[in-house]
Amino acid sequence: MNCSISGEVPEDPVVSKKSGLLFERRLIERHISDFGKCPVTGEPLTVDDIIPVKTGKIVKPRPVQAASIPGMLGMFQIEWDGLMLSNFSLEQQLHTARQELSHALYQHDAACRVIARLKKERDDARAFLAQAQRQIPMAATTAVGTTALSNGIRAAEDEEMGPEGKKIRPGISHSVIETLTECNAALSQQRKKRQIPATLAPVDAVERYTQLNSYPLHKTTKPGILSLDIHYAKDIIATGGVDSNAVVFNRPSGQIISTLSGHSKRVTSVKFAADGEIVVSGSADKTVRVWQSSENENYDCRHVLKDHTAEVQAVTVHATNNYFVTASLDSTWCFYDLSSGLCLTQVADASESEGYTSAAFHPDGLILGTGTSGSLVKIWDVKSQANVAKFDGHVGSVTAISFSENGYFLATAAQDGVKLWDLRKLKNFRTFSPYDENTQTQSVEFDHSGSYLALGGSDIRVYQVASVKAEWNHIKTFPDLSGTGKATCLKFGPDASYVAVGSMDHNLRIFGLPVEDQMED
Repeated sequence: MNCSISGEVPEDPVVSKKSGLLFERRLIERHISDFGKCPVTGEPLTVDDIIPVKTGKIVKPRPVQAASIPGMLGMFQIEWDGLMLSNFSLEQQLHTARQELSHALYQHDAACRVIARLKKERDDARAFLAQAQRQIPMAATTAVGTTALSNGIRAAEDEEMGPEGKKIRPGISHSVIETLTECNAALSQQRKKRQIPATLAPVDAVERYTQLNSYPLHKTTKPGILSLDIHYAKDIIATGGVDSNAVVFNRPSGQIISTLSGHSKRVTSVKFAADGEIVVSGSADKTVRVWQSSENENYDCRHVLKDHTAEVQAVTVHATNNYFVTASLDSTWCFYDLSSGLCLTQVADASESEGYTSAAFHPDGLILGTGTSGSLVKIWDVKSQANVAKFDGHVGSVTAISFSENGYFLATAAQDGVKLWDLRKLKNFRTFSPYDENTQTQSVEFDHSGSYLALGGSDIRVYQVASVKAEWNHIKTFPDLSGTGKATCLKFGPDASYVAVGSMDHNLRIFGLPVEDQMED
């Protein structure tokens, strides 16, 4: 007899007590464990309800097809055909799944693009709304002025004027202050957990730095590089020159990305913003220009800001990358919205008549430091625009100012050298006087980690940063290879891997570790 499930002669036959049907033991036991009932009658069935049948050894009869070689070949052919049909079916299913996946990915990409566009439109609408809200109160008290836009360039002459002929500013709104405060809180929290990066150049490496390259970025007819800035992530450098041009330079490739022409006099300050997509430049022609990167990698002038009445000496960008400050010899500093180019406020200190010669934001963004032509250093609360501290003691104009990344130290440069200030106690705790009284210290800069300090004058000197009481070791001096005796600007590269120096010739110089020393390290 055959098994009621498989239809074949069972090797280990059993009989159901309830139905009397014959089964293969392994098949019926598996069915009972899965379903608990007879596969034929559907009645409840347990393992105890089946009885083994004693039989002699069963020899399965050979199938008729297997009795001859042609029959066996036919069986193999049938199996092969079935396998090929199954494989074809699987390939069809795979092709269908790939098409569905491709369509889903296309829809996802399209959705992401739509979302990005909508977010940009939303942000633009919010910016316009905020600008309109700031202008509504002014319209109620003064005649309505207009801000003319021509090819993206703002004409400052058309701004609203007050009764004394002064331009009316909308002021730093509550929403802007909230943004600045939130940024300050986030950066302060990060600073508490800040550690010196393992990739920072060690002292013994800095001691071996030498000039690696010299790049002629500016005109020889009007030599001189007055300012530079480095975008660390992209390793690109912006320079401002006496030739009235700013240059964006790719250091790894050694190629000029773009020459920014538009100022009519020397460019005194340049800063990167918005992930290197924007460059802000200040000039002796009294204007500030905002340059936007374009698809062809050039930088196009987006705004011309004419809010100052004297030379613009410094530009500094806030950590949010949404705002920046300019400082001028007209004794005022201006706080701008980067996207619109709108001057939110222009601050003048009525008690002083000296112009501003340098400026920098504190790393946390709520404090602004400025240096004056009258040898004073002023500390401002950005939210209230109040002068909260003054440091005196320098001789001559304060040519440069730099905050340490730890937030505690301020370095200022002037005719008499570099002074270090403790912002917690508001006092000077160290002075470097590297040159004679006739040689001005032109520049001073902390590296991004706050581990090194460099100053420039008739040469370039690098110090290891220590505490207030500990000694700041002088670890390296680079000669001024320009022959002019004036290292006007300098900045450390990413992880202090090099030092970029501008002098009163037309060359940008890079000091770093020679290739053979890098291979040894």
